Amino acid sequence: FPEVRDVRYVSREQALIIARNELPEFASLFGDLESNPLPASLEIALRPNQSGAGSVEAVAERVALYPFVEDVVFGAEWLDTVYLLRRVAAVATAVLGAAFAAVAALIIASAIRLAIFARRDEITVMRLVGATDGFVRRPFVLEGMITGLLGGALAIGFTYAAYRVLSTSVFDMAWLPPHWLLAGVVAGVLFGIAASALAVRHHLREMWWSDRPSSCCPAWE
Repeated sequence: FPEVRDVRYVSREQALIIARNELPEFASLFGDLESNPLPASLEIALRPNQSGAGSVEAVAERVALYPFVEDVVFGAEWLDTVYLLRRVAAVATAVLGAAFAAVAALIIASAIRLAIFARRDEITVMRLVGATDGFVRRPFVLEGMITGLLGGALAIGFTYAAYRVLSTSVFDMAWLPPHWLLAGVVAGVLFGIAASALAVRHHLREMWWSDRPSSCCPAWE
């Protein structure tokens, strides 16, 4: 089956040895048996990234069609719970990610605003000598891009630290694929560019309107 990664045959004797090792509290019971009650079995391991519990159930139904198979056990209730927790975790991650993205956008916008007002005179002089809006915005957008790049790199670093802690203290985990890491950094860069571009456009327009009466009509002063 294309969903199957590996199939391991476990004989009756091997099943009894495994039961004695994994269930020491029943060691005396296994020792008093005159015959081995455990059946032979096939342990089927599926490939990662299955689409859902339905794909596992489909494999179990196809395996059950073989005449030599008496029963198929794959933990249906446990599997449904795992995929439910996965969906809940995905929704929670999306909500938290959106909240952190909003906070990051506000921080970038505030930093851009402070930078624009700190260089207010320089920007005014640049416009007087003919600098275009794109030329004025470019350094601020570049600053936002660098901020997004550093943010993505820091996020990967903190994620790796959490991965190491959980893998060594709780249970063994798989590290993220390289293309996921690259996508995270690229997303951080694009987010930084977009947030800084919107912020600098808004604040430059605000500064232009605030400076226009004094520059166009000195008599109003």
